Amino acid sequence: MSERLVILGSKGGPAIRPGGPSPTSSLIEIGGRRIVIDCGLGVSRGLVEAGMALNQLDIILITHLHSDHVLELGPLLHTAWTSGLNAPVVVFGPVGTKAVWDGFVASLSYDIDLRIDDEGRPDIRDLVTISEIGEGVVIKEGGLKIEALRVEHPPVTECYALRVSHQGRVVVFSADTAYFQPLSGFARDADILVHEAMHPDGVDRLVARTGNGERLKAHLLASHTMAADVGRIATDAGVGQLVLNHLVPADDPAIAEIHWTEQVRTTWDGQLTISHDGLELPLPNSNQQQRKSA
Repeated sequence: MSERLVILGSKGGPAIRPGGPSPTSSLIEIGGRRIVIDCGLGVSRGLVEAGMALNQLDIILITHLHSDHVLELGPLLHTAWTSGLNAPVVVFGPVGTKAVWDGFVASLSYDIDLRIDDEGRPDIRDLVTISEIGEGVVIKEGGLKIEALRVEHPPVTECYALRVSHQGRVVVFSADTAYFQPLSGFARDADILVHEAMHPDGVDRLVARTGNGERLKAHLLASHTMAADVGRIATDAGVGQLVLNHLVPADDPAIAEIHWTEQVRTTWDGQLTISHDGLELPLPNSNQQQRKSA
């Protein structure tokens, strides 16, 4: 299995528009594990187009319960099940994740029971385990370690950045957050930092297009990180590569890659990638990482 990071959905927020990107989800394949981070609308299609068989689902991580991060959790698992999933899947997420899954299963009980009886499928309710998390170590097994850090995404209190490491390779996901200095320590020396980003010139236009006026604008400014501040986090952390993701706005034709780059270059001079749906980045192999650490 190739070791890679794939950005399946690069957009911040739940709305989708013609020709635009999908809400947030990512895939990291590392140490023989397939880890999905967040399940925004389009994650199932994104995984298939990235070449991953859905019946190979392994671990799912949910950073928080805003709909653009969890809306397709149930449908992804169900679609994997109808694609032949017959091995356990573990879902890690904040308090409330089990209620999301239980509600989905209840809503599809007719279909689930019918397919078990008519098609001989295993009971999906026995295959999926939900583990609700807080700060600290989420999982540590077989050389894989996943850690969580609570970040600031008001009014959501249970929102977690994630650090995925294996044999010295480290990928950190910021989740949704306001500028949060402790992230620089959490992401220290990561090979890749995937951090949400907001562009200051697009906020007013986004609010005008979406509606809700000043209340939406106040939420955006209080709960997300401007691109220049993302660069500060990356610089302080000393990461190898910065990937801007969960872009707000992601589908404004007046804000192109060059405009994101201009913002970040005021505070970060290292390797920079602006996400788009389907972006695939290779992970360093363990031998490269060992030489780097020597």
